[in-house]
Amino acid sequence: MYFSVKRNNDLKKQAKYKVENKHTAKVADVEKDKEPRKDDILEINKSDNFITQMENYFKSANLIDVLNKWKTHLLIIVVIAALLAAIFSGPAFITPLYKSYAVAYPANVEPYSEESETEQMLQILNAQDIKDSIIKKFDLARHYEIDSNYKYYKTALMYEYKEKVSISKTPYESVQIEVLDKDPDTAMLMVSSILDFYNKKVRKMHVSKYAEVIDMYENQLQRKRNTLDSLKTLMIELGTEHGLIQYESESQEIMRGYLKTVYGNNASQINTKEVERLFVNMQNYGGQLVEVVKMIENEATSYVNVKIDYEMALRFYNSDLTYSNIVTHPFPADKKSYPIRWLVVVVVALAAFVLATLAVFILESRKKS
Repeated sequence: MYFSVKRNNDLKKQAKYKVENKHTAKVADVEKDKEPRKDDILEINKSDNFITQMENYFKSANLIDVLNKWKTHLLIIVVIAALLAAIFSGPAFITPLYKSYAVAYPANVEPYSEESETEQMLQILNAQDIKDSIIKKFDLARHYEIDSNYKYYKTALMYEYKEKVSISKTPYESVQIEVLDKDPDTAMLMVSSILDFYNKKVRKMHVSKYAEVIDMYENQLQRKRNTLDSLKTLMIELGTEHGLIQYESESQEIMRGYLKTVYGNNASQINTKEVERLFVNMQNYGGQLVEVVKMIENEATSYVNVKIDYEMALRFYNSDLTYSNIVTHPFPADKKSYPIRWLVVVVVALAAFVLATLAVFILESRKKS
């Protein structure tokens, strides 16, 4: 009986397990049916794309219809805007400006630090003292109609100068100077004056530098002269007091007299005492004589080298060099560079068309609503 009950329980468990498995499988099938298939997703995307294309088409068609409806008004607005732009960009309202320019390379200059000669030229051309010289020479405050009593007079003046004068580096390592002015001759003269003031400034810098170099060389030459004079005085003392003038030839003659190897009629007339005196002096002061002669030779050579450098610095100091090679010389323009009238007309007409179109669409949308 025990085994019968146990078997019945096992059968019940198996039946329950089968029922649960069937239920789980049905749920999984239902969930699987709920998931969208790949084909369904593609169909939905195609449908969305079609709807979007149709909406874009109708929008484009609507845009064309609106533009066609208001074309006369839009055309009138664009024409009026273009005419107004042409009128207000004329010389009666905007002062025409003429451009003059020059292209130059730096010359006879040495770069500082890691900058190139062209970068050095740019720095000098943009120096404040050159700007002040140009402003003073052409009376730009009056020329630009800036009141000297204005609170920000200096700022306004420098702003106008920056707007009218442009100095830039070209791709070919040259420098281009551009000036815009209402008078073409003034523009040309300003470019030429900027180059002139550049030459003067570099000249002033070089004179200041070479003045220091010349002063240094003069002091060095004076010291070497003093040294040479002292050595010459010492050599004279060796000659007058000790009878030593030239070491090699004199020592040879002393030895001949000392050893009595003089041949001929003069052999019997040797001054033995003088020979002995010179022999002793040569022993005591011969080394000093050689040293003095060598020092005189070295100092004389050094003096000559310093003198050459001194004369070169003096030559640069006194020379009147130019420090730019002008590739393109400035000239007065016969055609204005500002404003570009056709460009103003095109931009204004296009802006008027865009704004008018926006206004038309706003009106149409309000009518529909």
